Amino acid sequence: MHEVHGRAQHYAWGDTETIPRVLGQKPDGRPWAEWWLGTHHLAPSTIDDGAPLESVSGELPYLLKLMAAAEPLSLQSHPDRQRAEAGFGRDEQAGIPIDSPTRIYKDRFAKPELLCAVHTFDTLSGFRPIEKTLDLLDAIGAGTLADRLRVDKLAGTVAALYHGELDIGPTVAACAQSPRREAALVTELAAAYPGDPSVVVTLLLNRVLLMPGDAVFLGPGNLHAYLRGFGVEIMANSDNVIRGGMTVKHVDVEELLDVLDFEPLEEPRVRPFEVDAGVWRYETSPSTPTPFVLWRYDVRNGDRHHHVATGRELLLWVTGERQGDCVYLETGESIDLHGPATVFGAEESQTV
Repeated sequence: MHEVHGRAQHYAWGDTETIPRVLGQKPDGRPWAEWWLGTHHLAPSTIDDGAPLESVSGELPYLLKLMAAAEPLSLQSHPDRQRAEAGFGRDEQAGIPIDSPTRIYKDRFAKPELLCAVHTFDTLSGFRPIEKTLDLLDAIGAGTLADRLRVDKLAGTVAALYHGELDIGPTVAACAQSPRREAALVTELAAAYPGDPSVVVTLLLNRVLLMPGDAVFLGPGNLHAYLRGFGVEIMANSDNVIRGGMTVKHVDVEELLDVLDFEPLEEPRVRPFEVDAGVWRYETSPSTPTPFVLWRYDVRNGDRHHHVATGRELLLWVTGERQGDCVYLETGESIDLHGPATVFGAEESQTV
C-alpha cells in the first residue's frame, strides 16, 4: 500500500475554498477546480517517496478526481474509442503539440465518466426527451425554438443553432421574462457569453440536481455541463474534451456535432446498489463498458470496515480523520476503514 499525492488543476471555473479545505490546505486565492489522482500523463500522481504512482501501479485505466465548480463548465462531450483513435491520429499527423490549447485529442481513449455528488451538484446531463422539452419551451414562451424542434428534432435543431440558422435572440428574450429555473440559467449564461448558441442549447438538456450520494453517468457522445457543486468524478484515463461553447477554451462545433449522441436520456441518474451495510457500488450503463467501478464506503462512528482490494485500487477519504488522504492498493492488499468516514474507491473493471 502506498500514499498517493494528487495534482491540482486551477481552471477558472473552480471553487477557491472546497478542495484545499478537504486536503487540509489553506486556500491560496486560486480556483481549485480539480484534484487528479491517477497516472494520466498531463498530471501524474506521485507516491509517498516522490516516485511516480505509475512506477508501482503501471498505467491505470481510470482517473479519479475531486471536482469543485463555482460556476458553469463548458458545454461539452467526449468521443468513443474509435473517434478518439482517429482524432488523435489526425492531431499527431498535423503536428499539433500535445499541450496546445487548440488540440482536442490528447490521447487515443474514450472518456466515459461518472460524477457522484459529495455536496449538492447541479448538472446538465444529456438530451431531455423531446416531448418534455416542448412542454418546457411552451411554458417559457420560446415558440421559435419549439417550432424548430417539432420539425427538425434534436439533431437538426442543435445544428441550426450552432450554424447560425436559428436566431437565439427570441429565445433569450423569452427566458428573461420567465420564472422557470431553466430560463434563469439561460439569462445567467447569456450575460456571461453573449451570442453563444450553447446558451440556448442548454434548454434541450436534462437539468439534474444531484444530492449527496447521487450520481450521473455519461457515455461517449452525451452533451453535458456541470454547473455548480462538489463531487468525486471517475472516468477512463483520458482528457479528450470536445467543447461547443460557454468557455474561453478552444471550441470545435463541427467536431462536436459529429460526435454527439442525440438519443435522449430519460434518466441520467445512476442509482447505487448497497452491496453490504454502508458499502455502495455505482452501476454504469450496460451498453457502455467502462474500465472502472466506483464504490462508496460510509463507515459509521465507532465502526470498522475491513477492505481487501480485488484489483488495482485507489481509496480516497472525503470525510473523517483521514479526510483528503488517498492510498493505492494492489490486488490482495487490505486496509481497515475506521468511522466516522466516507471513502470513495476506484477499482479497475474486470469486464473491459
